[in-house]
Amino acid sequence: MKEITVQELKQKLDNGEDFQLIDVREDFEYETSNIGGLSIPLGGILIETDKISEDKPVVVMCRSGKRSAAAIMQLEQQGYTNLANLQGGILAWKAEIDPEINVY
Repeated sequence: MKEITVQELKQKLDNGEDFQLIDVREDFEYETSNIGGLSIPLGGILIETDKISEDKPVVVMCRSGKRSAAAIMQLEQQGYTNLANLQGGILAWKAEIDPEINVY
């Protein structure tokens, strides 16, 4: 499974690169803090594949990287080949990029 660091993600955001960010945390977690990704909770990831791009890079994130890895494994079984897991999730984002962001 391909992975991306929070520093690499921040660089993509800063550079305005064309990619999609998917956040697979639950709605209440997303409402507490998010970095602008599309919210598709893990339980609905296979139901909402029509919202996930197949023709540009997709970064999948969660709180720590475990749920996003599970989402990627499910999506790769559906034929997706353009996915990357955000290492450490939003906890790593807080630790390394934005210490002001709320996490739980």
